[in-house]
Amino acid sequence: MNSLTVRMARSSARHPWRAIVGWLVFVALCLAVGSAVGMNSARTADYRVGEAGRAEAMAAEGRLERRSAEQVLISARSGTLGTEAARAAVRDLTARMERRPEVAEVAAPVRSADGRILMVEVTLRGEERDAKDKVDALTAQTTAVQRAHPELLLQETGSPSISKGVDEQRGDDLALSEKITLPVTLLTLLAVFGSLTMAAVPLLLALSSIAAAVGLSMVASHVSPDTGVGTNVILMIGLAVGVDYTLFHLKREREERARSGGLLSSQALVELAAATSGRAVMVSGLAVVASTTTLYLASDVIFSSLATGTVVVVLVAMASSLTALPALLTVLGKRAERRAARRAERGRPVRRLRGGSGGSGGSDGSDGSGERGESGGRVWTALLRPAARHPLATLGVSVLALLALVVPLAGLHITEMSRDTHSREIPAMRVYDRLNEAFPQHRVTHQVVVRADAARAAEVAEALDAVTRLADADPLFTGTPRLRTSADHRVSTLELRVPYLGDSDQAYDSLDHLRHDYLPATVGRIAGAEYGVSGDVARYTDYPAHQNGKLPLVLGALLLVTFLMTLYAFRSVVLGLIGVVLNLLSAAAALGLLVLVFQHTWAEGLLDFRSTGSIGSRVPLFLFVILFGLSMDYQVFVVSRIREAVLAGAPTRQAVLDGVRRSASVVTSAAVVMTTVFVSFVFLHIIEMKQIGFVLAAAVLLDAFVVRILILPSAMLLLGERSWWPARPDRGTAEPRAQAPTGRPVADVR
Repeated sequence: MNSLTVRMARSSARHPWRAIVGWLVFVALCLAVGSAVGMNSARTADYRVGEAGRAEAMAAEGRLERRSAEQVLISARSGTLGTEAARAAVRDLTARMERRPEVAEVAAPVRSADGRILMVEVTLRGEERDAKDKVDALTAQTTAVQRAHPELLLQETGSPSISKGVDEQRGDDLALSEKITLPVTLLTLLAVFGSLTMAAVPLLLALSSIAAAVGLSMVASHVSPDTGVGTNVILMIGLAVGVDYTLFHLKREREERARSGGLLSSQALVELAAATSGRAVMVSGLAVVASTTTLYLASDVIFSSLATGTVVVVLVAMASSLTALPALLTVLGKRAERRAARRAERGRPVRRLRGGSGGSGGSDGSDGSGERGESGGRVWTALLRPAARHPLATLGVSVLALLALVVPLAGLHITEMSRDTHSREIPAMRVYDRLNEAFPQHRVTHQVVVRADAARAAEVAEALDAVTRLADADPLFTGTPRLRTSADHRVSTLELRVPYLGDSDQAYDSLDHLRHDYLPATVGRIAGAEYGVSGDVARYTDYPAHQNGKLPLVLGALLLVTFLMTLYAFRSVVLGLIGVVLNLLSAAAALGLLVLVFQHTWAEGLLDFRSTGSIGSRVPLFLFVILFGLSMDYQVFVVSRIREAVLAGAPTRQAVLDGVRRSASVVTSAAVVMTTVFVSFVFLHIIEMKQIGFVLAAAVLLDAFVVRILILPSAMLLLGERSWWPARPDRGTAEPRAQAPTGRPVADVR
């Protein structure tokens, strides 16, 4: 036994306290370094994609980029809005805002059509991404004016205050998620091990891995900027894989301890677990990392941020399970040995380990079948019975059931989740609704950007004037257009307003008119001129189109990586192909279920959301990448157990049944933990996070209970020895047994 995982475990087991302290120092160092360098947040330019992104870049070149703005609504608390009182409030508000260094401009007040509300728009300096950090200074001025004019009602909204509200709500949601996830995870682990100490080990290691990953992600953000979602994904994925990797390793150590009947030392048992489950953890962790890196091919700062967070936390979780965990198991094992020795001296029986025996001659009297040794063995035997007795029928029915869930995918509608989808529990969103109702002309603004030689400035102005006339005759547009030209006369912008909400069909139609009709017929005729349309609706249009364009590349790379990782793990082309097909099937079924739930209204009350009739543009790609990686955990662990049995001389049929049965308990326990983590995200208010949590939870359950219990064993039973093609494992060729410190042999099956 001299593999990397065994050498790492051996080193930790020989010097357990050194390894434990070293791990704690590593976690503290990661946090300290991360705090010292700080988080490098993505800038506005990092988000630019498609035509909207190109238009924004041209506008920025001419210093004509859009600036964030806050809108302050002034109305009477009761009755009509008095003219003098309103004027006094406007003067006070304007004077206060203009004194702020964050403010670039305060516009003249605009009265609503019914005369009941005045709106004062305050434009901020600097980048859009920084605007939410300046909101507090502005709301303080609004609050001061409110106190000075108690007879009036002043309310503030705008993109910056909405973004700040969303961030605060996300923080509250994550706190709620942790309150749900941590106790349920602990209870699940307690049910598996029957010991609070052993149940706490996976949870504590996962939390320490998350802490270290948060610190390292701050360092990594200086290479791949953070978009504000990195911490979310570290919490979600870190808790899931951190507990899983520890659980795989810990269950195997407990199993071998029970099987040995106390004849092997803690160090020997740790090495044995490292040679089997430790290797599976390393392979599956690398598979998750390899799968996740395909997200970088999407050429999108948000996906890059998600990928960075996932890669960092998975690598840290792997490191903890291969270093700190063996040390902890050695310390706890030696304590258990001392306790057992004291009980033996007193003539008392040694306590049986729950979830221990793997089912081959354990101390509990297992006969090797796994019926009694594996916790709930009879349950898994019953669940496996359809695959064992009728593999073809089981395979056919299971695949057809998943294909039935895939059917709703035909109606998949992907959109960018706009500002209008945010929860109305955010105060700024309720004011935003009031603003849209009172001032429909401020709902949507398209920014037309044109770049041409300065010598053609007159032609550009004439063409944009023609665009204005076309828009005036189009009922989809409203208000007075705003034309601006850069100081060097090379860049011009034209702002056109639309009196419809940003997620409405009319808003998208107005964008189509500009891009496909009005601009080609006017600006498009100027030689050498570059043009484009930006704005919120343009962004909502271009981002999904960008993702759809990248999807084939990312998915192709993902399939290739999954195949190669399975081929590396098991030297089997057949298993590699099976892994790809099963991952595709379970991911597609989960996505179909997501469409069935979230694109319709029947589950709104149940899951507390308002259907947008669409799925967030980031959800499908994120699902495929993350699920393909996580599915490798189960694939590697289950097939590793099957391969061990084959190497030990068992026929493939018996190896499949025993391997699945012996791994079923830990796989389902891991699935329950993962599902708990993901389901907690369904309670979040942000619709896209709800969808991600739901679809990942559904995918994990389908993968663990349908794919690994029914489809995979049925397929392998039907294929038989062909499952291992082209390199069939030679039975009885497991490496020679190494001597344990007790003098007993330690099997090394890899």
